[in-house]
Amino acid sequence: MKMIKKQWVVAVVLLLLIPVVLVLGGALFSLINPEIAAGHPNYVRNFHLLSLLKITVMWATAAAVLVLWLLVCLQVIRAKKRSASWLVLAALGPFGLAILAMLNDAKLNHATTNDAILNEATAETDRYSRFVRSLNGFVRAGYELCTFVIVWALAYEAMVLKRTLMIRYEAATTGSSIAQVTDLHNASGGMWAFAEGMEVMFFVVLLYLLRPVIFNLVGRVAATMGSPKTS
Repeated sequence: MKMIKKQWVVAVVLLLLIPVVLVLGGALFSLINPEIAAGHPNYVRNFHLLSLLKITVMWATAAAVLVLWLLVCLQVIRAKKRSASWLVLAALGPFGLAILAMLNDAKLNHATTNDAILNEATAETDRYSRFVRSLNGFVRAGYELCTFVIVWALAYEAMVLKRTLMIRYEAATTGSSIAQVTDLHNASGGMWAFAEGMEVMFFVVLLYLLRPVIFNLVGRVAATMGSPKTS
């Protein structure tokens, strides 16, 4: 039995690549300045070419993020052994991934009452899949609801912590006070609110992806510590 399904690990890596792509794309977008064509021959043509390049970088970054997001959801679907048609839930963002994460493994669902077939299907799943499969309907619903609330609360707190650390870092590097940096952020409240909302959704997805990974790791460590030692 594999301790952790590789699809979950791949999904986490792909998700962590999204902010990297956004940062690199944003940096390249900022570096391209069509006004540098001023004072040179063919200014109009060069200006339009640089403007087109800047727009291309923006759309290429958005396309790369979209592809990464679809791959993240696809890895979760593969981990659940489900049909690729479930990929339509990717359009719902973190809510869609939460639904995908709640699914049982299809192989377990299709297992019959035959003990041999059921045991074979169970052996191919990880510790977390077997845990959620053992819960009855009401307990499972309560578990998923509590998880949903806790995950969003933790994601919000993670965003607040990140915001506090960034404000302190910016104040330390610019020589401004924390209050001044905070006022500057508040002056652009709409932009920062949108960015922080995206950060919360990112943390929500990350926590959902880490849930089975952490569960399996903790279960593995507990099983190792609880197993009798041989001399």
